Amino acid sequence: MMRQYARERASTLLRRLAFRMNRAARLRDADSIHDLRVAIRRFEQCLQIFHQFFPGYKKIHRRLHKIMQLSGEVRNRDIALELLKQAGQPARSPLAVRLLAERKEFRGELMAAFDRWGERDMFRKWGSRLGL
Repeated sequence: MMRQYARERASTLLRRLAFRMNRAARLRDADSIHDLRVAIRRFEQCLQIFHQFFPGYKKIHRRLHKIMQLSGEVRNRDIALELLKQAGQPARSPLAVRLLAERKEFRGELMAAFDRWGERDMFRKWGSRLGL
C-alpha cells in the first residue's frame, strides 16, 4: 500500500516537474524559474522520503543538481534586480547592467541544459527507471 502511494506521488511530481521545466524553457521569466526550483525540490524530497522504493534516486538527484544550480543562479539575479528596483536604483546602473548580463549568461546555460534533457527524453526514462 505504501509502495503504491509512493509511486503515485512520485509520478505526479515527475509530471509536474516536466511541465515546469517546459514552461520555464518557454517563458524564461522569474516566476517560471522559481516554480521549476520548487518542483525539483518537491520531487527530490519525495524520492528521498520513499528511497526504499526508488533505489536509483541518487543518480536522478545528481542529474537534477545541475539544473537546480543554474536555475538558482538565474533566480539569485532576479531577486537582486528586484531588490535594486525596490531600493530606487536606476535600471541602467552599473550593478543592474552587470546582473542582467550575468542572468542572460546563466539563462543561456540553463536553456542549453533543457535542450539536452529534451533530446535525451529524461523524464520518460526516469519514469521507467522508477517504475512509474
